[in-house]
Amino acid sequence: MKYRNLIFTSLFVLAAPAFAATDPSFVLTGASKDFDTYFPSYLANGWFSTMTSVRGTEPNMAYMVAFMDYKKDDISRPATIPAWSEIDYNPGGGWLNSTRVAPHIFTDYAQTLDMHDATLTTSYRFVYANKATDVKVTSFVSQAAQHLAATQLSITPQFDGEVQITFPIRLWTEYAPRLPIGKLTGDQMIASVIASGQTLDNKPIPYSDRTAVWYHGVTHVSGADGDAKNLTLWLDGRAEQGLAMAEAAAIALPKDLAIVDTKLEKSDVKLSLNLTAKVQKGKTYTFTKYIAMSRENRALGLTERGNSSESGDAKVTLDLVMKARSTGFDKLLAAHQSAWHELWKSDILVDGDANVQKAIHSDLYYLLSNTTVGTAWPMGACALTPNYAGHAFWDSDSWVFPALLLLHPERAKPIVDFRHRTMQPARERAKQFDVKGTMYPWESDPETGVDNTPHFAYDVYREIHVNADIAIAQWQYWLASGDKKWLKDSGWPVIREIAEFWKSRVSYDKEHDRYEIHHVTSPDEAYNDVPNDSFTNGAARKALDIAIKAAALVGEKADPAWAEISKKMYIPFDEKNQRHLDFDETVPHDKITWMGSSLSWLSYPNLDLPMSPEVRKNNYDFQLHELKVHGDDPNEMMMVMLAVHAAQLGDAKSAGDWVERNLVGFLKAPFNVRTETVANNAGYILATSAGFIQSFVYGFTGLRIDDQGLHEAYPPTLPAQWKSLTLRNVAFRGKHYDIAVERGADGKAKLTRRAH
Repeated sequence: MKYRNLIFTSLFVLAAPAFAATDPSFVLTGASKDFDTYFPSYLANGWFSTMTSVRGTEPNMAYMVAFMDYKKDDISRPATIPAWSEIDYNPGGGWLNSTRVAPHIFTDYAQTLDMHDATLTTSYRFVYANKATDVKVTSFVSQAAQHLAATQLSITPQFDGEVQITFPIRLWTEYAPRLPIGKLTGDQMIASVIASGQTLDNKPIPYSDRTAVWYHGVTHVSGADGDAKNLTLWLDGRAEQGLAMAEAAAIALPKDLAIVDTKLEKSDVKLSLNLTAKVQKGKTYTFTKYIAMSRENRALGLTERGNSSESGDAKVTLDLVMKARSTGFDKLLAAHQSAWHELWKSDILVDGDANVQKAIHSDLYYLLSNTTVGTAWPMGACALTPNYAGHAFWDSDSWVFPALLLLHPERAKPIVDFRHRTMQPARERAKQFDVKGTMYPWESDPETGVDNTPHFAYDVYREIHVNADIAIAQWQYWLASGDKKWLKDSGWPVIREIAEFWKSRVSYDKEHDRYEIHHVTSPDEAYNDVPNDSFTNGAARKALDIAIKAAALVGEKADPAWAEISKKMYIPFDEKNQRHLDFDETVPHDKITWMGSSLSWLSYPNLDLPMSPEVRKNNYDFQLHELKVHGDDPNEMMMVMLAVHAAQLGDAKSAGDWVERNLVGFLKAPFNVRTETVANNAGYILATSAGFIQSFVYGFTGLRIDDQGLHEAYPPTLPAQWKSLTLRNVAFRGKHYDIAVERGADGKAKLTRRAH
């Protein structure tokens, strides 16, 4: 009970005064011109979400963090929860949500995502069947109270008469056709998709072109009911072979509404409160739908494991939502806004490019919307959506984690804690592949940590650099936090067993007196089962070096073999051209891939392989050449790496050009939803938002987190059109700084720090 009371106590803390006029870089707006190309965004607080929709009132897919469906023969996938944001309205000629979206029906249309306040507001005049109604909808998922959300509908009818309003919770049916992706080969999967009438071809916006593979799981509702007199709804559910959840709604009506009838509707697809009321012309009526969510938590590492509000029980959840209704919309919203304003105290500011600034804010907004505090959950590559099945890849450790670490370390920590929590499944997987220590999966289930890589991608088990990426992230958290207890209790066990993995995985080449790693998948994944991938070998060496340092700090003895292997680790190099090779020279580098080459990955901040400026430049030139010769449809990861690589070389123009290139085609209107490539509309991919943020935190600043602290490993750079770059409220080892890159009197970029 103590925890639940804390939620509501915090809600009475009023928000700080809002901006008199919201900074335009925080505002994304859709208009009627976007109707045909509307790409849904979502509202989320790290615990649950809802997709957005044009009218602002539709039933939308919604998801909860690590709430997974485990259907037989399938991979685990996010179970969609009953849709909670829907409100429908009928002025007498047709239902709002069933009427086609057209400019002459939805006039004076505007939908605004205010990222500073994390609210979605939709307004228009609904003109249909000779009746007009002014409509305004405001929705948010509370950042102040993780279980709560609300949608408020205001209608101003331009007529006298009787109207209908419904407040449904939509009970989704199971997606069909569901495929046995857990056991299908690639060819079988493609054949099944085609036979079902779908394709995997890229499609025009806004249609998802990977729905056939990344479909949602299902939540089975075991009990649902409501109270028409008390205006409440509640249900209990369970994901397919998964965890329990609960959902509840409480409706607040205008005090002077003339109600004709109130009914409770229950069916196998909908639970709803339905009202009939009389309205007067020109009068505004405001209805609020409060929502509470909870889910069962079996995952270890949660701050509040024993709370009834974490049980997934409908009675407890109903109590939460009734308290929310008593608190009222304005206070709930104020607390939510205040929490977001606190988050925005850490920010990235670019003076001189409005488009870049807006992209930074949208990427930070999505990162913050999908992260938790005090948990041990990772970050799915596509956040709280079903894409890539909600699984945790190396993206979580090498892309999202570093982007959060300096600005929001409390939101980065759950990502590294997830790897400690799921060590046992990684140990069992190591035994499966006859190696020691832990062998983390390419695709981890975010709740259990168990390998859930689709069978058609089975060969990707060789992309073992993920094991080194995890160790590097663990060490980065220690370096940034200075939390020695965490290092000893959590980080060190992960680092140690990963070092044991590499010790058992390398091969010794006696002839050349060196250690090699064979049978791996390169980050340029078309090259499968190759020897001595440079990125993998370099990352493995760094992981071993980290283990030696960590052992000394926690008073443990390092295995002497770790230093021996690190010292003699082979990283392929072309002496003649003074550049690295992607992998062993025995493997032809001749395939058309989205990357062209993986050499720029050697300069990405999490690895930052030591090399001379000459070699770094030669690697960059080769990367550009291969993108032209062997590259096809490069994704955003490539753009990010090239921006960082160019910044390391001091090439401010090229670095700025790559940032600008990252804005073209990848950001889908109207809410800057990132897709993986320009043509692949799989849906929002969070990893590349994190990469874009890294371009500024580590690229243009030249900053690195290493044994020297937070230091300038490279001179800072500024594209000519930028006046300055500022990292506001950076946190490092308990201290806070503003870090700015500005031009000095000599015109050169210089970095300064100001302690708070």
